[in-house]
Amino acid sequence: MKKIITLIIVSFVIFSCKKTADSAPADIAASNAKPKTLVTVAYPSDTAQLNNTITLNATATYLLKSDIKANSNGYITKMTIKLADRVRKGSVLFGLQTKEARALGNTINKLDKSFRFNGATTVTSPATGYVAMLNHQIGDYVQDGEVLATITDASSFGFVVDVPYEYLQIMKNKGSLPVTLPDNTVLQGRIAKVMPSVDAVSQTVKVLLHVPNNNIPENLIGTISFSKTSASGLSVPKMAVVSDETQSSFWVMKLINDTTAVKTEITKGVETDKYIQIKSGNLTTKDRVIVSGNFGLSDTATVKIQKP
Repeated sequence: MKKIITLIIVSFVIFSCKKTADSAPADIAASNAKPKTLVTVAYPSDTAQLNNTITLNATATYLLKSDIKANSNGYITKMTIKLADRVRKGSVLFGLQTKEARALGNTINKLDKSFRFNGATTVTSPATGYVAMLNHQIGDYVQDGEVLATITDASSFGFVVDVPYEYLQIMKNKGSLPVTLPDNTVLQGRIAKVMPSVDAVSQTVKVLLHVPNNNIPENLIGTISFSKTSASGLSVPKMAVVSDETQSSFWVMKLINDTTAVKTEITKGVETDKYIQIKSGNLTTKDRVIVSGNFGLSDTATVKIQKP
């Protein structure tokens, strides 16, 4: 009986040791397995046209404003305009009558009503534009030379753009540029004037763009865009490019198989908001590059492609 029990115990110990020995390699393999990073991939393109676009604000402005002044001392007896009215050059805006003319006219008219003397003078508009300011109303007494109203000069209307001096020649070569308004209306702007001074702080030059439709409120802000540089050739999505802390070297993570990504050094070219041109680097349109999950990956990293 003792021999049977001893045999059972020995058999159990041998079986347990064998099971432990069999499971050891699996445990070691599991502990040595590298974690896989979930990534998404894309292919480089050789058909994209890359335009490095500059976008600047453009402000609607009247460069010239004309003051309408009284041409004598007297009372305002007539006013044909209201604020924001459009007026034409030469149109009558105000009627004036001097204090002396009013008194003399009343006396003469009492003696001879057919004479109809009133001693009135008129004030006309010196320019075509809009009434931007009204300072008086009918019945007011004004002095000679006093400003009665202000008229914006429609011929001086345009969009003023503060252009960095480094881009001035590029913009001048364009000749005309589209101006996009906040409601997405697009007006074709023609370069009319370049101011002869540069802002000392920002190093920008004011450029006036004339537009065909000047029925636009002053100080409205639109935008203009033009290409600084243009290029074509091999390019990758912008998210695929990784750099060091000093932005001195750049690379992409390229898949050499379905689970391994290697670090591939590149030289950047033209950059847009979506793509970056690859001027040099071991890449072709058949390679797969990581566009998400690539940050912080080491060379020959183990990855897992995430299905869309």
